[in-house]
Amino acid sequence: MSGTGTEAIVATDVSKVFRISHDPVRSMKERLVSIGRRQFTDFHALSPMSFTIAQGETVGILGHNGSGKSTLLKCIAGILRPTTGTIAVRGRLASLLELGAGFHPELSGRENVFINAAFLGISRKEIGKRFDEIIDFAELGQFIDEPVKHYSSGMYVRLGFAVAVNLDPDVLLVDEVLAVGDEAFAKKCLDRVKQFQAEGRTIVVVTHAADVVRQVCSRALVIDHGNLICDSKPGEAIRIFREHLHGTLTDEEAHGTGELRISSVKLQPRPGGALVTAVVDAAQAVEGVRISLEVADSGGRMIYRVDSEQLGLPVSFASGTTRFEFELGSTALLTGNYPVTVRLTDIASARLLDWYDLKTGIVASGPTVGDGVVDLGVVLRQSTHPVDGAAQALVE
Repeated sequence: MSGTGTEAIVATDVSKVFRISHDPVRSMKERLVSIGRRQFTDFHALSPMSFTIAQGETVGILGHNGSGKSTLLKCIAGILRPTTGTIAVRGRLASLLELGAGFHPELSGRENVFINAAFLGISRKEIGKRFDEIIDFAELGQFIDEPVKHYSSGMYVRLGFAVAVNLDPDVLLVDEVLAVGDEAFAKKCLDRVKQFQAEGRTIVVVTHAADVVRQVCSRALVIDHGNLICDSKPGEAIRIFREHLHGTLTDEEAHGTGELRISSVKLQPRPGGALVTAVVDAAQAVEGVRISLEVADSGGRMIYRVDSEQLGLPVSFASGTTRFEFELGSTALLTGNYPVTVRLTDIASARLLDWYDLKTGIVASGPTVGDGVVDLGVVLRQSTHPVDGAAQALVE
Protein backbone atom coordinates (compact mmCIF):
# COMPACT_ATOMS: atom_id res chain seq x y z
CA MET A 1 0.00 0.00 0.00
CA SER A 2 1.07 3.58 -0.61
CA GLY A 3 -0.39 7.06 -0.41
CA THR A 4 -1.40 7.22 -4.05
CA GLY A 5 -4.43 9.46 -3.57
CA THR A 6 -6.96 6.61 -3.54
CA GLU A 7 -9.81 7.58 -1.23
CA ALA A 8 -9.79 5.57 2.01
CA ILE A 9 -12.60 7.49 3.79
CA VAL A 10 -15.27 9.64 2.15
CA ALA A 11 -17.75 11.52 4.35
CA THR A 12 -20.61 13.29 2.59
CA ASP A 13 -22.98 15.69 4.42
CA VAL A 14 -22.59 13.74 7.67
CA SER A 15 -24.53 14.91 10.73
CA LYS A 16 -25.58 13.34 14.02
CA VAL A 17 -28.55 14.36 16.16
CA PHE A 18 -29.35 12.80 19.53
CA ARG A 19 -32.90 13.04 20.90
CA ILE A 20 -32.86 13.78 24.63
CA SER A 21 -35.96 13.24 26.77
CA HIS A 22 -36.86 15.75 29.49
CA ASP A 23 -38.94 13.14 31.36
CA PRO A 24 -37.15 9.77 31.31
CA VAL A 25 -39.53 6.86 32.04
CA ARG A 26 -38.67 4.19 34.62
CA SER A 27 -41.24 1.47 33.93
CA MET A 28 -43.31 -0.02 31.13
CA LYS A 29 -46.46 1.48 32.65
CA GLU A 30 -44.94 4.97 32.58
CA ARG A 31 -43.86 4.40 28.97
CA LEU A 32 -47.41 3.45 27.92
CA VAL A 33 -49.03 6.32 29.81
CA SER A 34 -46.57 8.87 28.44
CA ILE A 35 -47.02 7.98 24.75
CA GLY A 36 -47.39 11.23 22.85
CA ARG A 37 -46.78 13.35 25.97
CA ARG A 38 -43.03 13.19 26.54
CA GLN A 39 -40.96 16.24 25.68
CA PHE A 40 -37.76 15.87 23.68
CA THR A 41 -34.90 18.13 22.73
CA ASP A 42 -32.70 17.50 19.73
CA PHE A 43 -29.00 17.77 20.47
CA HIS A 44 -26.95 18.40 17.33
CA ALA A 45 -23.69 16.63 18.09
CA LEU A 46 -22.47 17.04 14.49
CA SER A 47 -23.61 19.58 11.92
CA PRO A 48 -23.47 18.47 8.26
CA MET A 49 -19.86 18.10 7.13
CA SER A 50 -18.00 16.55 4.22
CA PHE A 51 -14.36 15.53 3.86
CA THR A 52 -12.14 12.96 2.18
CA ILE A 53 -9.12 11.13 3.59
CA ALA A 54 -6.76 9.60 1.05
CA GLN A 55 -5.15 6.21 1.45
CA GLY A 56 -1.87 6.58 3.32
CA GLU A 57 -2.75 9.84 5.07
CA THR A 58 -2.53 10.39 8.82
CA VAL A 59 -5.25 12.85 9.79
CA GLY A 60 -5.94 14.33 13.20
CA ILE A 61 -9.38 15.28 14.47
CA LEU A 62 -8.68 18.11 16.90
CA GLY A 63 -11.21 19.57 19.33
CA HIS A 64 -11.94 20.35 22.95
CA ASN A 65 -13.96 18.01 25.20
CA GLY A 66 -17.55 17.82 23.98
CA SER A 67 -16.77 19.22 20.54
CA GLY A 68 -18.10 16.14 18.71
CA LYS A 69 -14.78 14.68 17.59
CA SER A 70 -15.34 11.28 19.23
CA THR A 71 -18.89 11.13 17.85
CA LEU A 72 -17.45 11.68 14.37
CA LEU A 73 -14.93 8.88 14.87
CA LYS A 74 -17.68 6.50 16.03
CA CYS A 75 -19.63 7.32 12.87
CA ILE A 76 -16.55 6.50 10.77
CA ALA A 77 -16.14 3.22 12.71
CA GLY A 78 -19.78 2.28 12.15
CA ILE A 79 -20.60 2.26 15.87
CA LEU A 80 -23.03 5.15 15.34
CA ARG A 81 -25.19 5.69 12.29
CA PRO A 82 -25.18 9.27 10.97
CA THR A 83 -28.53 11.05 11.11
CA THR A 84 -27.89 12.38 7.61
CA GLY A 85 -25.23 11.71 5.01
CA THR A 86 -22.95 8.76 4.35
CA ILE A 87 -19.47 7.57 5.26
CA ALA A 88 -17.65 5.12 3.01
CA VAL A 89 -14.50 3.32 4.26
CA ARG A 90 -12.25 1.34 1.94
CA GLY A 91 -10.33 -1.63 3.35
CA ARG A 92 -10.15 -3.44 6.69
CA LEU A 93 -10.78 -1.08 9.59
CA ALA A 94 -9.47 -1.45 13.15
CA SER A 95 -10.50 0.96 15.88
CA LEU A 96 -9.36 1.79 19.37
CA LEU A 97 -12.07 4.23 20.37
CA GLU A 98 -12.27 4.16 24.12
CA LEU A 99 -10.82 2.35 27.09
CA GLY A 100 -11.72 -1.33 26.96
CA ALA A 101 -14.27 -0.90 24.16
CA GLY A 102 -15.32 -4.32 22.92
CA PHE A 103 -13.86 -6.24 25.87
CA HIS A 104 -16.06 -8.55 27.93
CA PRO A 105 -15.11 -7.99 31.59
CA GLU A 106 -15.72 -11.58 32.70
CA LEU A 107 -13.54 -13.11 29.98
CA SER A 108 -9.76 -13.35 30.06
CA GLY A 109 -7.45 -11.20 27.98
CA ARG A 110 -6.72 -14.22 25.78
CA GLU A 111 -10.42 -14.85 25.10
CA ASN A 112 -11.04 -11.18 24.36
CA VAL A 113 -8.23 -11.14 21.79
CA PHE A 114 -9.92 -13.94 19.81
CA ILE A 115 -13.38 -12.36 20.16
CA ASN A 116 -12.14 -8.96 18.93
CA ALA A 117 -10.41 -10.65 16.01
CA ALA A 118 -13.62 -12.49 15.11
CA PHE A 119 -15.52 -9.18 15.01
CA LEU A 120 -12.99 -7.96 12.44
CA GLY A 121 -13.37 -11.10 10.34
CA ILE A 122 -10.01 -12.61 11.32
CA SER A 123 -10.00 -16.40 11.53
CA ARG A 124 -9.00 -18.17 14.75
CA LYS A 125 -6.10 -19.79 12.91
CA GLU A 126 -4.81 -16.44 11.66
CA ILE A 127 -5.04 -14.74 15.05
CA GLY A 128 -3.31 -17.74 16.60
CA LYS A 129 -0.26 -17.01 14.44
CA ARG A 130 -0.17 -13.40 15.71
CA PHE A 131 -1.11 -14.08 19.31
CA ASP A 132 2.42 -14.12 20.74
CA GLU A 133 3.24 -10.82 19.01
CA ILE A 134 0.07 -9.24 20.45
CA ILE A 135 0.91 -10.36 24.00
CA ASP A 136 4.52 -9.23 23.66
CA PHE A 137 3.38 -5.80 22.49
CA ALA A 138 0.82 -5.49 25.31
CA GLU A 139 3.40 -6.48 27.95
CA LEU A 140 0.80 -8.46 29.94
CA GLY A 141 2.76 -11.65 30.60
CA GLN A 142 0.88 -14.07 32.85
CA PHE A 143 -2.03 -11.63 33.23
CA ILE A 144 -3.28 -12.55 29.75
CA ASP A 145 -5.33 -15.37 31.30
CA GLU A 146 -6.89 -13.16 34.00
CA PRO A 147 -10.41 -11.71 33.55
CA VAL A 148 -10.03 -8.23 32.09
CA LYS A 149 -12.25 -6.78 34.84
CA HIS A 150 -9.16 -7.10 37.04
CA TYR A 151 -6.98 -5.12 34.63
CA SER A 152 -5.75 -1.62 35.40
CA SER A 153 -6.56 1.16 32.93
CA GLY A 154 -3.03 0.89 31.53
CA MET A 155 -3.38 -2.86 30.96
CA TYR A 156 -6.72 -2.30 29.21
CA VAL A 157 -5.32 0.19 26.76
CA ARG A 158 -2.14 -1.80 26.11
CA LEU A 159 -4.16 -4.87 25.16
CA GLY A 160 -6.63 -2.87 23.08
CA PHE A 161 -3.89 -1.13 21.14
CA ALA A 162 -1.93 -4.36 20.67
CA VAL A 163 -4.98 -6.09 19.17
CA ALA A 164 -5.83 -3.14 16.89
CA VAL A 165 -2.36 -2.71 15.40
CA ASN A 166 -1.59 -6.40 14.98
CA LEU A 167 -4.65 -7.25 12.88
CA ASP A 168 -3.17 -5.83 9.69
CA PRO A 169 -5.70 -2.96 9.27
CA ASP A 170 -5.86 -0.76 6.17
CA VAL A 171 -7.46 2.00 8.27
CA LEU A 172 -6.67 2.55 11.98
CA LEU A 173 -8.87 4.77 14.16
CA VAL A 174 -7.45 5.93 17.51
CA ASP A 175 -9.34 8.03 20.08
CA GLU A 176 -7.39 9.74 22.90
CA VAL A 177 -6.34 6.47 24.52
CA LEU A 178 -2.67 7.07 23.69
CA ALA A 179 -2.70 9.50 26.61
CA VAL A 180 -3.19 6.52 28.97
CA GLY A 181 -0.21 4.46 30.09
CA ASP A 182 3.44 5.11 30.81
CA GLU A 183 5.89 7.06 28.70
CA ALA A 184 7.69 3.96 27.41
CA PHE A 185 4.47 2.40 26.10
CA ALA A 186 3.35 5.72 24.57
CA LYS A 187 6.64 5.79 22.63
CA LYS A 188 6.07 2.21 21.51
CA CYS A 189 2.61 3.17 20.22
CA LEU A 190 3.99 6.18 18.34
CA ASP A 191 6.72 4.01 16.83
CA ARG A 192 4.07 1.58 15.56
CA VAL A 193 2.03 4.47 14.15
CA LYS A 194 5.13 5.65 12.26
CA GLN A 195 5.68 2.12 10.96
CA PHE A 196 2.10 2.13 9.66
CA GLN A 197 2.75 5.46 7.99
CA ALA A 198 5.82 4.06 6.25
CA GLU A 199 3.67 1.14 5.03
CA GLY A 200 1.12 3.54 3.54
CA ARG A 201 -1.76 2.75 5.90
CA THR A 202 -4.47 5.29 6.71
CA ILE A 203 -4.63 6.57 10.29
CA VAL A 204 -7.20 8.84 11.95
CA VAL A 205 -6.29 10.16 15.41
CA VAL A 206 -8.76 11.99 17.68
CA THR A 207 -7.08 14.20 20.25
CA HIS A 208 -7.10 17.53 22.04
CA ALA A 209 -3.29 17.48 22.28
CA ALA A 210 -1.65 19.73 19.71
CA ASP A 211 1.72 17.98 20.12
CA VAL A 212 0.24 14.66 18.91
CA VAL A 213 -1.02 16.38 15.75
CA ARG A 214 2.38 17.98 15.16
CA GLN A 215 4.22 14.68 15.61
CA VAL A 216 2.21 12.28 13.49
CA CYS A 217 -0.37 14.04 11.29
CA SER A 218 -0.09 15.30 7.73
CA ARG A 219 -3.28 17.38 8.16
CA ALA A 220 -6.00 17.92 10.72
CA LEU A 221 -9.73 18.61 10.98
CA VAL A 222 -10.76 21.04 13.73
CA ILE A 223 -14.20 20.36 15.27
CA ASP A 224 -15.88 22.95 17.49
CA HIS A 225 -19.41 22.48 18.92
CA GLY A 226 -20.17 19.93 16.22
CA ASN A 227 -18.99 22.12 13.34
CA LEU A 228 -16.09 21.47 11.01
CA ILE A 229 -14.08 24.66 11.47
CA CYS A 230 -11.14 23.87 9.22
CA ASP A 231 -9.34 21.15 7.28
CA SER A 232 -5.72 22.14 6.84
CA LYS A 233 -2.05 21.49 7.56
CA PRO A 234 -1.17 20.79 11.22
CA GLY A 235 0.27 24.23 12.02
CA GLU A 236 -2.74 26.14 10.72
CA ALA A 237 -5.17 23.66 12.29
CA ILE A 238 -3.53 24.04 15.71
CA ARG A 239 -3.64 27.83 15.41
CA ILE A 240 -7.36 27.77 14.61
CA PHE A 241 -8.06 25.18 17.34
CA ARG A 242 -6.48 27.46 19.92
CA GLU A 243 -8.45 30.40 18.55
CA HIS A 244 -11.79 28.66 19.17
CA LEU A 245 -10.68 27.27 22.52
CA HIS A 246 -9.18 30.40 24.03
CA GLY A 247 -10.69 33.38 22.22
CA THR A 248 -10.47 35.45 19.05
CA LEU A 249 -7.12 35.84 17.39
CA THR A 250 -5.78 39.35 17.21
CA ASP A 251 -2.74 38.67 15.07
CA GLU A 252 -1.13 36.10 12.80
CA GLU A 253 1.12 34.91 15.60
CA ALA A 254 -0.10 36.53 18.83
CA HIS A 255 -3.28 34.98 20.16
CA GLY A 256 -4.52 36.87 23.20
CA THR A 257 -7.75 36.53 25.19
CA GLY A 258 -7.88 40.20 26.18
CA GLU A 259 -6.35 40.32 29.67
CA LEU A 260 -2.80 40.12 28.39
CA ARG A 261 -1.31 40.20 24.92
CA ILE A 262 2.17 39.20 23.83
CA SER A 263 2.80 41.90 21.27
CA SER A 264 6.19 40.65 20.11
CA VAL A 265 8.83 37.98 20.57
CA LYS A 266 12.32 38.42 19.16
CA LEU A 267 15.33 36.14 19.20
CA GLN A 268 18.90 37.44 18.99
CA PRO A 269 21.76 34.98 18.50
CA ARG A 270 24.67 35.49 20.88
CA PRO A 271 28.06 33.83 21.14
CA GLY A 272 27.37 30.43 22.66
CA GLY A 273 23.63 31.04 23.08
CA ALA A 274 20.70 33.36 22.36
CA LEU A 275 18.47 36.03 23.89
CA VAL A 276 14.68 35.73 23.59
CA THR A 277 12.81 38.97 24.32
CA ALA A 278 9.03 38.99 24.87
CA VAL A 279 6.94 42.16 25.18
CA VAL A 280 3.60 41.84 26.98
CA ASP A 281 0.82 44.46 26.95
CA ALA A 282 -1.63 44.55 29.88
CA ALA A 283 -4.89 46.50 29.80
CA GLN A 284 -5.02 46.37 33.61
CA ALA A 285 -3.05 45.01 36.56
CA VAL A 286 -2.83 41.21 36.52
CA GLU A 287 -1.24 38.86 39.06
CA GLY A 288 -0.79 35.11 39.38
CA VAL A 289 0.63 34.55 35.90
CA ARG A 290 3.33 32.17 34.69
CA ILE A 291 5.42 32.93 31.60
CA SER A 292 7.09 29.99 29.89
CA LEU A 293 9.54 29.38 27.08
CA GLU A 294 9.35 26.26 24.91
CA VAL A 295 11.72 25.05 22.22
CA ALA A 296 10.63 22.39 19.72
CA ASP A 297 12.36 20.36 17.06
CA SER A 298 11.44 20.45 13.38
CA GLY A 299 8.71 17.83 13.96
CA GLY A 300 7.02 19.94 16.64
CA ARG A 301 8.17 17.81 19.58
CA MET A 302 9.08 19.82 22.64
CA ILE A 303 12.76 19.44 23.49
CA TYR A 304 12.96 22.03 26.27
CA ARG A 305 10.58 23.99 28.47
CA VAL A 306 11.11 26.31 31.41
CA ASP A 307 8.84 28.80 33.19
CA SER A 308 9.07 31.73 35.57
CA GLU A 309 8.15 29.63 38.62
CA GLN A 310 10.95 27.16 37.95
CA LEU A 311 13.36 30.07 37.49
CA GLY A 312 12.21 31.66 40.76
CA LEU A 313 10.80 34.88 39.25
CA PRO A 314 7.29 35.92 40.44
CA VAL A 315 5.40 37.48 37.53
CA SER A 316 2.82 40.25 37.79
CA PHE A 317 1.70 43.00 35.46
CA ALA A 318 0.85 46.64 35.96
CA SER A 319 -1.22 48.39 33.31
CA GLY A 320 1.07 49.01 30.36
CA THR A 321 4.01 47.17 28.82
CA THR A 322 6.31 44.64 30.46
CA ARG A 323 9.46 43.24 28.91
CA PHE A 324 10.90 39.78 29.62
CA GLU A 325 14.28 38.44 28.60
CA PHE A 326 15.16 34.74 28.48
CA GLU A 327 18.90 34.36 28.22
CA LEU A 328 19.84 30.98 26.76
CA GLY A 329 23.21 29.47 27.43
CA SER A 330 25.09 27.13 25.13
CA THR A 331 22.63 25.01 23.12
CA ALA A 332 24.90 22.56 21.26
CA LEU A 333 22.01 21.85 18.88
CA LEU A 334 22.48 19.95 15.65
CA THR A 335 21.97 21.84 12.41
CA GLY A 336 18.34 22.91 11.95
CA ASN A 337 15.59 25.37 12.89
CA TYR A 338 14.09 25.04 16.37
CA PRO A 339 10.79 26.97 16.76
CA VAL A 340 10.28 28.93 19.98
CA THR A 341 6.95 29.51 21.77
CA VAL A 342 6.30 31.90 24.66
CA ARG A 343 3.15 31.29 26.71
CA LEU A 344 1.29 33.14 29.47
CA THR A 345 -0.77 30.93 31.81
CA ASP A 346 -2.99 31.69 34.78
CA ILE A 347 -1.40 29.80 37.69
CA ALA A 348 -4.61 29.13 39.64
CA SER A 349 -6.77 27.81 36.78
CA ALA A 350 -4.02 26.70 34.32
CA ARG A 351 -5.92 28.70 31.67
CA LEU A 352 -3.86 29.73 28.66
CA LEU A 353 -3.98 33.53 28.46
CA ASP A 354 -1.83 34.08 25.40
CA TRP A 355 0.95 32.54 23.34
CA TYR A 356 3.27 33.56 20.56
CA ASP A 357 4.85 31.14 18.08
CA LEU A 358 8.20 32.17 16.66
CA LYS A 359 8.43 29.88 13.64
CA THR A 360 11.99 30.92 12.78
CA GLY A 361 13.45 30.19 16.16
CA ILE A 362 16.90 29.03 17.17
CA VAL A 363 18.85 28.39 13.99
CA ALA A 364 21.79 26.04 14.43
CA SER A 365 24.17 25.75 11.52
CA GLY A 366 27.52 24.78 12.97
CA PRO A 367 29.65 21.86 11.81
CA THR A 368 27.83 19.32 13.95
CA VAL A 369 28.00 15.56 13.47
CA GLY A 370 25.36 12.93 14.26
CA ASP A 371 21.59 12.53 14.29
CA GLY A 372 18.98 13.71 16.78
CA VAL A 373 18.77 17.10 18.49
CA VAL A 374 21.81 17.78 20.67
CA ASP A 375 25.49 17.61 19.71
CA LEU A 376 27.24 15.80 22.54
CA GLY A 377 30.65 16.42 21.05
CA VAL A 378 31.51 12.75 20.77
CA VAL A 379 35.09 11.84 19.84
CA LEU A 380 35.88 8.31 18.64
CA ARG A 381 39.29 6.77 19.21
CA GLN A 382 40.76 3.42 18.34
CA SER A 383 43.88 1.88 19.80
CA THR A 384 45.58 -1.46 19.47
CA HIS A 385 47.46 -3.02 22.35
CA PRO A 386 49.83 -5.99 21.91
CA VAL A 387 48.97 -9.00 24.01
CA ASP A 388 51.44 -9.29 26.90
CA GLY A 389 52.82 -12.59 28.15
CA ALA A 390 50.17 -13.15 30.85
CA ALA A 391 47.34 -12.40 28.49
CA GLN A 392 48.95 -14.59 25.85
CA ALA A 393 48.98 -17.48 28.27
CA LEU A 394 45.25 -17.01 28.96
CA VAL A 395 44.51 -16.94 25.26
CA GLU A 396 46.39 -20.17 24.69
